[in-house]
This record gives sequence, C-alpha cells and structure tokens, in this order.
Amino acid sequence: MTHSFSPPWWAKSPHVQTILPVFTKVDRPVLSRERLELSDGDFIDLDWLSFPQDSQNILVIIHGLEGSADSHYVRRILQECRDRDLCAVVHHHRSCSGEPNRLARSYHSGDTQDLQTHLTHLKSRYPNSKIRAVGYSLGGNVLTKYLGEHDEASLIERAVVVSAPLKLAACAKRLERGFSKVYQSYLIKQLQQKLTEKVKDKQLGQSMPISMSQIDELNTFYSFDHRVTAPLHGFTGVDDYYHRASGMDYLKHIRQPTLVIHAEDDPFMTRDVIPAADKLSPQVVYELHNRGGHVGFIEGGTPLKPKYYLERRILTFLSHSGT
Repeated sequence: MTHSFSPPWWAKSPHVQTILPVFTKVDRPVLSRERLELSDGDFIDLDWLSFPQDSQNILVIIHGLEGSADSHYVRRILQECRDRDLCAVVHHHRSCSGEPNRLARSYHSGDTQDLQTHLTHLKSRYPNSKIRAVGYSLGGNVLTKYLGEHDEASLIERAVVVSAPLKLAACAKRLERGFSKVYQSYLIKQLQQKLTEKVKDKQLGQSMPISMSQIDELNTFYSFDHRVTAPLHGFTGVDDYYHRASGMDYLKHIRQPTLVIHAEDDPFMTRDVIPAADKLSPQVVYELHNRGGHVGFIEGGTPLKPKYYLERRILTFLSHSGT
C-alpha cells in the first residue's frame, strides 16, 4: 500500500511547511504531569493525556530539540489522540518541561537511557499495555537509536520516526548554510539561555565546561556540541558525539515495525539522512516525500487553518498490523 503526500500550492515551499505550523494556533488538551526520578538524582517529566484503561495501548510522544508538550506537532497528535480516545504520554527530555533539570548535563540526540527508564516504568506499572511511540526530529533520532540498540528486547512494539537527523554531522553543517541559518540561530539562542542559567548557578557553574564570557561564541550547533554537549555527556569531542549518537547505523538492527518519514526538501537535512536500502531492516518502512519541510507536511486547508498529513499517517501505522 502506498501513502502519498502532496502540499497545496501555497505550501510548496519547505520554509512555509516548516515555519507556518509554529505560528498556527493549536489548543493543547488538558494534561496530567508525572515526575519520574532518575538514578543519577535528576528527573524527567511525563505529561499524560489519559492513563491506560483495560490494557489499552500507550502512545509515547518524544519531542524534538527544545520541544515540549507545547510544540505544535505534539499538540496536534495529542488532539487527535483525544478525539480517538487513545492513551498518550509526552516524554520530556531533561530541562524541557518548563523547569530546569538538576544536573549540569541535560539531554542529547543519542540519549536513550532516559527513554529506557521511562519505558521500564510504564511496563512495570501497566504490564498488559502495549507501548507504541512516535519521535520527532531529535526525538526521532533518539527513538531510532533506541530501537536499534535494543532490537528484540525493545519495550516499544511499533514506532514512527518523523524528520529525524539520522546523520548529525551532515545536518549540523546544513544548518550553517543559507536560510537554514535562521533555524540554527533560533534554536541556539534557546540553548544559550539555558546554558547561561546553569553557568550562573553557584553549584552547577563549577561543573560547566565553559565560562559566561564564552557562551556568545557558541553560535553554531557544531561549536555548541563540541564545547558543551560532548564534554557534558562523556564524548571525546563533537565528531565522536555525532558518530556515536546518529541513528543511521541503527536502522538495520530494528526488529519492531517502524515507519520512517522524511522530506527531500527538509531545510534541516541533506541527502545524507536518506538511508540506502541495505541500511534498512525488513521491519522498517521508509517513506520519502519530495516536499514537506521539517516536521511540516501541510496537505490542505488554508494558511490560517492548515490540515496535516502527519497525524493521520502516524496513527494509521501505529494502530494497523501492516504498513
């Protein structure tokens, strides 16, 4: 069965696809927060749409870089789950739930341990519920890596990966060129703000690898990841981090049905993120569209009320036994 996506004439630009959803009002359903304490003294927050009833499936939603339950794509999938009476929970990366995390470290593109802790918690509390998952952008890379690392032992039984930067080095360099620098600047400023608060903190500041005066120098992902992400998370440098954290090489080890969705015109990516056939396990369905931008995929409606391809496609795949 083929699944096609075609944007309306007014949303053919990858930048319209990427930017318009950010500024389109989407109500967020009421959520219930659960705090999960971690073994290293930190925490992550889980935002529940509803708790599982009678062995109901649980959909784990994994947001992207500096995202949260307030991200446009998370709000939309939550709305759709509510309308279908589905159980869903948002997995927040450390520091992304609206409250700073406790440690100097936070999260990164290959951080699968917190996800495993969350999933183990779910299986312990709801042993009869099957876990499904969707990961967006950075969260999609984390999900890909998790599925490949755990193969048959994965606690996730079915998954969808959207707009994932499966080759981190290539994507970091892409964001240094052309209009894509706008996206880099927007995200780097958010990372710099969080970094500033940690450097200012009397306790955490001593553990940070840079000083206050150096923060403004970190104006690309490559420099930020080399001087902050890598040392805080046990990598020898940015190249080591990008190599070990990229999801591409994990695709062939995935043993659970998984859909991967990319757009060729994604302004965060290059063709390096498009896997060759021999990179895919038989359980991976790869869907590449000519257009769609980054976590966009507007397929109709109007500029004020766009309609999207993603939610329908994600939930169809996750609820179906086929492709």
